[in-house]
Amino acid sequence: MKNIQVIDGAVNCVYDIFAATEEEFALIFPEGQDVAFIDEVQKRGDAKALDAAFENIWKRRVPKREANGIHGILFYELEQKKAYYPTRKDEEAVNPNGSRLR
Repeated sequence: MKNIQVIDGAVNCVYDIFAATEEEFALIFPEGQDVAFIDEVQKRGDAKALDAAFENIWKRRVPKREANGIHGILFYELEQKKAYYPTRKDEEAVNPNGSRLR
C-alpha cells in the first residue's frame, strides 16, 4: 500500500492521508510522479476505473500518527499550486520564476 495525502482548497481541509494499492496509486500518479491534481487525473484516466479506485481509497483513511510515509500528494481545487510542481515531483518543486523551493 502507498499513502496519499489529500489537500483541497476548503478552509477546513484537514490534509487526510489514505492508503492506495499499487494499482490504484498508478491510476492517479503516472510513473515517477508523486504530485497530482484531480482535474488532470480525471482527464487522463478511465472514469469507471477511477471511480472504483477512489471508492476504495476513501475507505482507507490512515491516521497521521500511524502513517509510514507519504508517497503522493493529491490536490483538489488548488490550480494555483500547479506552477510550483511543473514536473509533478515534490522534490523538484520550484517558485514560478524557476528558482528551487528547497
